[in-house]
Amino acid sequence: MPFARLAAATTPTCHIGLGLAAVGRPGYINLGRDEDLGSDRSVETLRTRTHELLDAAYFQGVRYFDVARSYGRSEEFLADWLHARPDIDDIVVGSKWGYTYTAGWTTDAEKHEVKDHSVQTYDRQRSESAELLGDRLDLYQIHSVTPDSPALSDKELHARLAEAAAQGTTIGFSTSGPDQADTIRAALAVTVDGEPLFRTVQSTYNALETSAAPALAEAHDAGLTVIVKEGMANGRLAEPHAPDALRAVAAETSLGCDAVALALVLRQPWAGVVLSGAATTVQLASNLHAAVVDLDDEQLSRLAGLAEEPGAYWERRRGLPWH
Repeated sequence: MPFARLAAATTPTCHIGLGLAAVGRPGYINLGRDEDLGSDRSVETLRTRTHELLDAAYFQGVRYFDVARSYGRSEEFLADWLHARPDIDDIVVGSKWGYTYTAGWTTDAEKHEVKDHSVQTYDRQRSESAELLGDRLDLYQIHSVTPDSPALSDKELHARLAEAAAQGTTIGFSTSGPDQADTIRAALAVTVDGEPLFRTVQSTYNALETSAAPALAEAHDAGLTVIVKEGMANGRLAEPHAPDALRAVAAETSLGCDAVALALVLRQPWAGVVLSGAATTVQLASNLHAAVVDLDDEQLSRLAGLAEEPGAYWERRRGLPWH
């Protein structure tokens, strides 16, 4: 497992990863993005921004970097950064396949990405990822699996993924939607030749959406590395959108709402890597303070009251506009 590299790291931030969804393409659903990125979102501007974030993250101890085929040019930007720094050999790189980016580098496309978990899409996107990242790709994940996804039952696809695993690529999956727990449990049952196929799971978990926690604990107990995405709820847990209870606890810790929100995730015993989706180096530095936040039982109790019903949470997420 490539995540064994993180076990050897000594920095408190080594279990915080950097996801490039917000900077690999000009449009995304994070709140506050217009202020974060401004009007200049050319390819070269976002390439430069991404490289600055990667430099800052690595310097501050981050060792996991997360991209996807559908995150615009995120794989390309990360590959460029890696090629310029061949001496960096202590990181873990994960990407995802299953969505195709269709926005054409615009923010107002009718569709920004199209989902397809077929073998044909896997073959095409695996080749595309390999062309950019080569042997630096440690983890390849099925993007946003849901209970009805054919990826859970397609034996031909499972065989293809097992072949990749046999060649040294760790195979994982990510989840989305109100039925994440059902998806996780179904994926844990997928085997090839009697062996579990998946070695990692990446799921949404945050102060507002906690429903996947029991299934993620089961996945951890089964030996999977758990990666947590959307710990900031697409900006809903950051200033100025954070709920009052989170603002109050943040004031008590003298740190940002973002640091407290991510600290709440980091303290889960099953959380292996928690992703920052920072779009600026200032946001990143604030996110990384999560590693030193100490929350007492009374504060945790107040924050627990923020959890929403999963259906309502995901309905609101679906309504967030692409900026």
